[in-house]
Amino acid sequence: MTVEHRRSVVALALIASFMVFVDSTIVNVTLAQLATHLHGSRAELEWALNAYTLSFAALMLGAGAIADTLGAKRAFLTGLVLFTASSAVCALAGSMLMLNLARLVQGAGSALLLPSALLLATASATDENARHRLVSWWAAAGGAGMAAGPLLGGGLVALANWRAVFAVNVLIGIPAAIWALRSMPAVVRRNRRLDLAGMGTASAFIGGLVFTLIEAPSRGWLDPVILAAAALAVAGLVSFIWVERSILAPLLPPGLYADRGFATTAIQGALLNFAFYGVLFTMSLMLQQGRGLSALVTGLLFLPLTGLISVANLCSAPLTRRLGRRAVLAIGQAVLTIALLALAWASTSAAVWPLVLALVPIGFSSGLLVPTMTAQSIAAVEPGLHGAASAAFNTSRQIGGAIGVAAFGPLLGTAHDLTSGFITCAIVAAGSSAVALGVTTVGGLRRRTRTPAATFRAPDVVYRDDSAGLGDPDTAAPGGSECLRSEEGGWVQPSR
Repeated sequence: MTVEHRRSVVALALIASFMVFVDSTIVNVTLAQLATHLHGSRAELEWALNAYTLSFAALMLGAGAIADTLGAKRAFLTGLVLFTASSAVCALAGSMLMLNLARLVQGAGSALLLPSALLLATASATDENARHRLVSWWAAAGGAGMAAGPLLGGGLVALANWRAVFAVNVLIGIPAAIWALRSMPAVVRRNRRLDLAGMGTASAFIGGLVFTLIEAPSRGWLDPVILAAAALAVAGLVSFIWVERSILAPLLPPGLYADRGFATTAIQGALLNFAFYGVLFTMSLMLQQGRGLSALVTGLLFLPLTGLISVANLCSAPLTRRLGRRAVLAIGQAVLTIALLALAWASTSAAVWPLVLALVPIGFSSGLLVPTMTAQSIAAVEPGLHGAASAAFNTSRQIGGAIGVAAFGPLLGTAHDLTSGFITCAIVAAGSSAVALGVTTVGGLRRRTRTPAATFRAPDVVYRDDSAGLGDPDTAAPGGSECLRSEEGGWVQPSR
């Protein structure tokens, strides 16, 4: 691979990371306009976020195997085309149904785009140090995209309207696809078994569960459609467990969730995203529909929340080295719980500055928790399960975030009293964080003699082995690849 090819691959990987991660937060500031222009109901607005999350979570478990089977370049281009084309459909959508269906495809494109971009970038590295540096840049681009999402979205809505938020992906995606076709070299394909049955049953479980939670408040819990969706979720879960126990190359090895340390961390990750994305969704509606703020001002108010996540990611490693993972988790969860209660109190004031002050510790503690939990999810299992653990942990967080949006929507209440509804949502989010704190304090995390005392730079997106997909558009953390301390005291990277 020539120097020019390497630079092109790295640039395209950074562009892909930024595009996908910015899309995880940018849509929140368009919700008020979607409700007005497309007459979106509360449930339809929830689907605007969760349709993306569902397809991403379902495909993420097998995204690495898909990239290996298709070839990284082909998977990258397929994902980029799906993401760009679906963004164009979103921008042209004349109804919430069309928009949400396109968001479903957009999530699938993101799930293909992220791991293949990272695979191509790391394949261009000439040595291990260069690989670590590329992973750092890739994750940092995602962190910057996540932080910039609300502000960029608010600016685009102010300059044009909600359609510009999706159209900008087309303006970036088309030149990127042409550039990739011309300059991106192919990477050797690997013979991998695709667990299509596992991905299908996982999709049925996640889709049925979230559909039930979103639609039940308006349709009624005994509505035949809701009962059918609930039955689909149960059948999907049972089938997924059976499939994963009966095939040779499962998405989730059976022993993974049998590990108490990993299962505990996965639950904590789901609880964190439940609170974080539920609050992000409801606060956007409360500020715009309840307080009449513009999308641009709303995006600016979110900046302390999303921007401090990136800062806290960098602080997690030195704090973990000094205090240990369990202490960092307990401190982060305690701060988050108190800050969410403070957010509920701040919502009673007509002034905006108390909300901004409350968002500062929420953003910092969330950014502190994600890499610490990620490091623990990897360290809790055998080295051969690192890739599967990374994918499973990120998927559990995606599911938690989707459930949070679905559950907080009805709690927010009607447009006439969004402030009271948001206070309820913030208190429920604080309760979720308190439960996670209880899990840390009472249950603890199982320690192993081989478990490292700390991480070097532990981002949300962990450099993985080839057994599973990688990537998370909602909570990417800038930083280097996950490194574990060996028994000899040196820093080593989890085996590929």
